[in-house]
Amino acid sequence: MNNPYAKYKEQSVTTATPEELTLMLYNGCIKFINLAEVYIEEKDYAKSNLNIQKAQDIIQELNITLNMDYEISQNLRQLYTFVNEKLLDANIKKDKQALFDAKEIVSDLRDTWKEAMALSRKGK
Repeated sequence: MNNPYAKYKEQSVTTATPEELTLMLYNGCIKFINLAEVYIEEKDYAKSNLNIQKAQDIIQELNITLNMDYEISQNLRQLYTFVNEKLLDANIKKDKQALFDAKEIVSDLRDTWKEAMALSRKGK
């Protein structure tokens, strides 16, 4: 791996805290939804499909790693299921509104997560 950016990216993932990894997942999901939206606009359905699937993979990862010992995890599971359904609809129907709805929820989750991380740092 001679690409310095790829080395940096790999190192940032391997040295990240679990909280930072979750933030990276949210950001990655948003990035893939944005790309899918562009490809739907361009009618490049193969690339939109690929990016929606990447976003779905991230939502699936966030969902399966929930600690169900906490009540909030039940709520998050419902949100992740809803987002996944929106992504599925977007992929089948090439529906940009469904992508927008999914992205809005993931963006809200990401922003809330960032806020919680900042509050956690202040408390230390």
